Amino acid sequence: MGKASKPRQLADNEAKAVGRMIRTSPQKLNLVAQLIRGKKAEKAVADLTFSRRRVSGEVKKVLESAIANAENNHDLDVDSLVVAEAYVGKNLVMKRFRPRAKGRAARIIKPFSQLTIIVREMEETQAGGEA
Repeated sequence: MGKASKPRQLADNEAKAVGRMIRTSPQKLNLVAQLIRGKKAEKAVADLTFSRRRVSGEVKKVLESAIANAENNHDLDVDSLVVAEAYVGKNLVMKRFRPRAKGRAARIIKPFSQLTIIVREMEETQAGGEA
């Protein structure tokens, strides 16, 4: 059975991008997502560029995709975009086994995650521009 309700509709001043099958745990990915929540889009891209976390490159790709969607699909101004939401979900888990002593085996789980980024165009008064 599918979902009973409709999928969430975006507002006119929002654009979304989803990164699926990101090879890291949701907990580690959420640390990087926290880094960009609520920031201006250009500042968030700069922060991800110089972040030392391995997964920050994947997050940067998804953020740049959301910015491109805003510009090309929704005709939004790139300079006034803000990362409105960045949330993480679970995805597939690969299960592997490692041999241990006395013929036993230890389970290794290799999780995948899903990242959703929503950017929103803010008015000049809210973005701190000219009044």
